[in-house]
This record gives sequence, C-alpha cells and structure tokens, in this order.
Amino acid sequence: MTRAILLVMDSFGIGAAPDAAEFGDAGADTYGHIAAATASGKADGEGRKGPLRLPNLHRLGLDGAHALAAGNGSEHLPPVTIEGLYGAAAERSRGKDTPSGHWEMAGVPVTFEWGYFPPEAPSFPKVLTDALIDRAKLPGLLGNRHASGTTIIEELGDLHVATGKPIVYTSADSVFQIAAHESHFGLERLYDVCAIARRLVDDYDIGRVIARPFTGESGHYVRTANRRDLAVPPPEPTLLDRLEAAGREVVSIGKIGDIFAHKGTGRIVKADGNMALFEATLAALDKLDDGGLLFTNFVDFDMLYGHRRNVAGYAAALEAFDRRLPELEARLRPGDLVVISADHGCDPTTSGSDHTREFVPILGFGPAVTAGRSVGRRDSFADIGQSLAGHLGIAPLAHGESFL
Repeated sequence: MTRAILLVMDSFGIGAAPDAAEFGDAGADTYGHIAAATASGKADGEGRKGPLRLPNLHRLGLDGAHALAAGNGSEHLPPVTIEGLYGAAAERSRGKDTPSGHWEMAGVPVTFEWGYFPPEAPSFPKVLTDALIDRAKLPGLLGNRHASGTTIIEELGDLHVATGKPIVYTSADSVFQIAAHESHFGLERLYDVCAIARRLVDDYDIGRVIARPFTGESGHYVRTANRRDLAVPPPEPTLLDRLEAAGREVVSIGKIGDIFAHKGTGRIVKADGNMALFEATLAALDKLDDGGLLFTNFVDFDMLYGHRRNVAGYAAALEAFDRRLPELEARLRPGDLVVISADHGCDPTTSGSDHTREFVPILGFGPAVTAGRSVGRRDSFADIGQSLAGHLGIAPLAHGESFL
C-alpha cells in the first residue's frame, strides 16, 4: 500500500487563469512576477538579494508548470532535468477563495455562488451588526468595511482596547472577520463571538467567519497563531471523507481542519508559520500509516506576503520552503506520492490586497513517479483529488480526471 502527501503553498499561483479578466485579474502571475522582480533587483530585502533561487522546485518541474500556464508548452524551460511530473490546473469553482480552492483540490468543485459583502462602507447590513451586538452583548463594533487585517488592526487597535468593541471587516472573499486583543478582550470570548456570527451569516451564504486574535501594545500589535476559521462544510463528500469512511488515516496540518469544517480531517496538527508547519509535516510523515493522507497548508505565503503585497518577503519564504524539500524527499517510502499545489493566486505585484484568479502548479514526485512527464493544462483542481484517490486505491471521486 502507498501513502499520499498534499502540500498547499497557499496563494502560489503561476499565471492568469483563462477567466482571470472576469475577476479583474488579467495578467496576474504570482510566481512569474516575483521571479521578474527579484531578477531585476527590485525585490531585495527580507534577508535576501538577487534572482529568485528555487533549485528544488525547478527540478520538480515548476518552470514546466509555469510554461504550461502561459500556454507555451515546455519549449522555454531552463536547462534542468525535471525529476517529477508537472502540470498547471485551472479552477472550476466560481470563486478565488481558500475554501473553494481546497475543496476542489479534494474533489468537490464549488458550483454555487458564495455571498459577498459590498466594498462600500459600511460593508455589513445593519440588521446583521445589530444582531451580533445584541446576541454577543457587545458595546458596539469597529471597522465594518473591506480592509487588510494587519492595517485595520494598526488603525483601530487602540480604540478597540479602550472601548472593548471588536474590529469587524471583510474582503473580496466570502468572509466575515473579527479581530480582538487576546488579553484585553479575551481569546475564548472572541471565539464565542465568532460562533454567534457564524450562525448569523448563514443567511447571507458566507463561506467563513474568521477569528483574528492579536496581542501587543499601541503601535506594536501582532496577530497570533490562535486564528480560528469557522467554515461551512463542503456540499459533497471530499477525498478526506472517503478516506475516513475507508478507515484510512488522515493528518491535517495547519488550517486544513478549519477549511473543511473538521469533516474527514482526521488528526489535526497546528503550527505557527511555514517553517513550523514544515517541521510538523516531517514529524507526521514519519508516523503516517500505509494508505494514509497527509494534507498541509503553508499559510505564510498568502497571509504574510501575498495580501500585504510584500514581494521580497514572498520571495524569501519561497526560498526557505525550497530549501526544506530535500528533507521531505529523504523521508519518503517506496510508493509514496507527494503533490505540491496551491489554492489560488495572490500576486504581490498588483494593487489591492485580494487573491488573484490563477492557474496553480501540479508538482508530483516520489520514488515511483515517472520523471519529466507533463500532465498538461488541467480543467479542474479536482484532478488532484481524483489522482490521489486512485493512488491510494479507493473508489473514484465524483469529480476530476486522474493524471496518473
């Protein structure tokens, strides 16, 4: 029996999807634009300098996947021997958000329309905010607009501490976010408020309510690792559900458990930051049963660098991730399959702070994987889930076509 490891480089898109213009994202290319910025010397900083250095992702086929996303085939690849299979996948779901990308990757495209809050302030309907204030016994709310989480905490953190009013905000995603200070407001109280908000926003078809706790003092507020996502469950059984029903082991690292509303997510492992997430992945892999799935989300690419439009930080994070890959490869057993992909883009060279509609990479490798094979441009992220289902020997999923 074999094992499967699915690593999600959150927001690492590789070029505008065919329908990117419909989302206002024509020309988006998270990877390509970071590479171009570093090559030109415009992204020096964050402890790094010069062109982007990703030798391990290159040999696993990243540039082949990028060429496919651009429609160039593989004739423009740099002179490197590709050791894995590679491809580019477009999203069939109607959004460019975290749940849609992950659910589709696990075999369930989102074919319905999420609800969204308008960009004009106030973003939330008065009937919603009044109900939240009443049911959660709050003195009021701050924010109530589209915003970057770090920016709005910097702007309103002092007022929040002084008044006890939590900060509420949204984005282009289907999301209701609540930020509060862990000490002054209380972490458990924040979770309780989010649980109330979760019930209230169901009427608006909102995908996630996110608790955004922070600590620190005026001018030095910092979000903590105690974030909690309250998501609606996927509308159909995912790869994770199917594995659970078959008695297989599933290990979910990072925010995977929250994204899937803890349905089929097995053992949950939390960690703070990409390197801690990588350490947790290695430790879990050493103990993963035959026939099991290990599923990790590396959130820093999106949360710390993509949304904040920090090109240098994103480049440094990519290089740090790349350096750890040989450690993972050394732990693989015969028959293991690793797939590296992403859930959407978040091009840090564009304006605004929202996700971008992009192709995502498919980089597959393991002791038994045929090296250098292109699996082409795929019409759905669900092809990843279908391929992993076949690899693990369970019945085919309802969506997707295997590339194995």
